[in-house]
Amino acid sequence: MERSNSIGTLLMVASGLQMLIFTLGVMRRSYLAIALPVLAATAGVSALLFWIGYTMANMEPEVSELDLEEEELDQG
Repeated sequence: MERSNSIGTLLMVASGLQMLIFTLGVMRRSYLAIALPVLAATAGVSALLFWIGYTMANMEPEVSELDLEEEELDQG
């Protein structure tokens, strides 16, 4: 079995186990079972948005954009 197949199988087993634990927690009316995944999802989305924003803020302008800006300054 290739490495990617092994990782895929491991991810499927982990997600099934996670769903089972989540379902059992909800059936027991443990609201911590709901709060922790929601907290993890919110943290994950926030981290992703921060990373995208950081990447966009620190991106170097393309050379063609700089040339267009220089032409506009020369004409104006």
